Amino acid sequence: MIQKGAVVLGVLLGAAAGVLLAPEKGSATRDKLKREGKDIKDQLSNDFTDVKDDLSEAATSGKEKLKEEFKDIASKTSYKTEQAITFLEKQLAVLKAKNKTLQKTS
Repeated sequence: MIQKGAVVLGVLLGAAAGVLLAPEKGSATRDKLKREGKDIKDQLSNDFTDVKDDLSEAATSGKEKLKEEFKDIASKTSYKTEQAITFLEKQLAVLKAKNKTLQKTS
């Protein structure tokens, strides 16, 4: 991204120096400056569009990666929750059995 800006700046400075130092009439020089200014403006616009697209793509990619990581975390959490529930069920069964021994039969 910075390299594109440096290239555009170099082109701009080189074009301006070339046009200003060329032995032409003022009107021809102004016309050249306008044309080159428009070309540079178009190039900058294209570069900014490319950068915007790259950033958008990176954001989308990051969003998708985050979704995948969230799914992985949710899956791992679900397994751990299942293990905890199984442990609690076993403990409840033990408590139920101990409680049954304390009950009197009539």
